Amino acid sequence: MFDTLTDRLGIAFKRFTDKGRLTPEDVDAGLREVRLALLEADVNYKVARDFIDRIRERALGSDVLGSLTPGQQVIKVVHEELVGLLGGEDAKITYHPEPPTTVMLMGLQGSGKTTSAVKLARLVAQEGHRPILVAADLQRAAAVEQLRILASEQKVDVLECALDQGLARGVRQAVAEARRRGADVVIVDTAGRIQLDQALMEELQAVTKATRIHHRLLVVDAMTGQEAVKVAQAFQAAVGVDGVVLTKLDGDARGGAALSMRAAIGIQVWYCGVGERARDLEPFHPERMARRILGMGDVLTLVERASQEISAADAKQVEERIRAGRITLDDFVTQMRQLRRLGPLESIIGMMPGGRELMRQGGAIPDETQLGRIEAIVLSMTAQERRRPALIDASRRRRIAAGSGTSAVEVSRLIKGFERMQEMMRGLSGGGGRRRLAAELWKGGAGALQGPGEPG
Repeated sequence: MFDTLTDRLGIAFKRFTDKGRLTPEDVDAGLREVRLALLEADVNYKVARDFIDRIRERALGSDVLGSLTPGQQVIKVVHEELVGLLGGEDAKITYHPEPPTTVMLMGLQGSGKTTSAVKLARLVAQEGHRPILVAADLQRAAAVEQLRILASEQKVDVLECALDQGLARGVRQAVAEARRRGADVVIVDTAGRIQLDQALMEELQAVTKATRIHHRLLVVDAMTGQEAVKVAQAFQAAVGVDGVVLTKLDGDARGGAALSMRAAIGIQVWYCGVGERARDLEPFHPERMARRILGMGDVLTLVERASQEISAADAKQVEERIRAGRITLDDFVTQMRQLRRLGPLESIIGMMPGGRELMRQGGAIPDETQLGRIEAIVLSMTAQERRRPALIDASRRRRIAAGSGTSAVEVSRLIKGFERMQEMMRGLSGGGGRRRLAAELWKGGAGALQGPGEPG
């Protein structure tokens, strides 16, 4: 996400950091680049202009230009203003003291309401609550069945509004039934339309009048850019919106909707969809998102993902094997699978400080295809070969290559890279060894993770 904007801002910031001393002219030249980067990212024109004006006012102050590192100070100002532009403080569902807390999802057809409803139910369940879903989309064919199928995978119950009751009355009765069943969060999946129309708004208004809705969340597609902002404006005027769920943010290289929403219409993004899986809905953290946009990484989100995907027991077991220098190719594949569960590898690297810069410089970062080939090679080995790669001679390499659909050269490269990694792992027992490992790990592992070519 935000790849295009991040790359453009990185180029603009070089105007600040390449000089030991900044003049007002230098600041203006750099901010022109930042402004162009925002406009190319489809940020609202007025939002971009006001954003640059605030930065210029702060950047031209004596405490910035007169500092020993003026370039870094300007970037610090940009970061602080970007956090404010994205909303400042985190915002998410607050649970009502008298349950159930009722959340209504609204939006146009195709924005991702139904899948977002299930993802949100999973998220609140992880926080210790008992959610129930209400199928209130009676317009789209098979919408109720889709919700039931997705919800059953997450073990969340679904209540359906009766067609003969009318939507507003049906939702009210469903909320009452959810309360009777002991649910403390009710998520209502409402109908959408292909485009904005009066009938849709009147329908939603009727629901809010018949039932106490604690949170009205608008679901919009991040990839529609400023169109998402216009849709939010219309829903805000007609029904009222408390927060926004931005879907498909992982596919949005620009970021115009995320950056414009709060400043343009006063509505903050609460959650963002970053993938198709049920777990791929995250609270929207303005400070973390600003760091991602500026290429500073997002270690906190990465750690949170890892804690959800990798059990403490598994992590401890592998750590003990590494410290004992007994890591095998089976362990290697296990770690690779755990890493892939965290998301696309490029996204993971981008969350690490300096990761974006590494990718820009053409670092040896394997893609998903290469990881699949590595896994195929290891799985084509016998259990004994995975424990003792030294047993693999030329004839075994040819057999493994044939079984994995790769070449003997790739098999050799993987084995050599793994052997070097084993040697470094054995140096973990002392502090000096750990320092050597930190310096050499990437270089040592790269041989096992590069694409086809001559063995090193």
